Amino acid sequence: MTSSGRPPLPISPTPPTSTLAVVSLVTGILAWILLPFIAAIVAIITGHMAKNEIKKSAGGFTGDGLATAGLALGYVQLGLSLCICLPVIVLTAVGLLTIPFSFHRLG
Repeated sequence: MTSSGRPPLPISPTPPTSTLAVVSLVTGILAWILLPFIAAIVAIITGHMAKNEIKKSAGGFTGDGLATAGLALGYVQLGLSLCICLPVIVLTAVGLLTIPFSFHRLG
C-alpha cells in the first residue's frame, strides 16, 4: 500500500530496442550522407536481421519501425546508386570497346 491507501500500480518493464534495428536506421541515414553504396547494403542486411530478431522474440524486443525505416532508406539509396552508377559503367565499357576501332584506318 502506498501512503494514499491505494495499492501500487504494477510496472511493466519496457522491452529493449533491438540493436540491429538501431544499426539499420543509423546506416540507412549514413547511406544518404557519407557512404552511399556500402552503408545502404549494411542498412538492408541489418534491417532484415532486426525484423527477424524482433519477430522471433515474441515481444522481447522493440524497434520494428526503426528497422523498417532503415530498410526503406537503404533500398531507396541502393536503387538510386544503381541508377547513377550503372549507366556510367555501361558508357565507360562502350567507350573502352570503341578505342581499338578509333585507330583503325580505312583504305
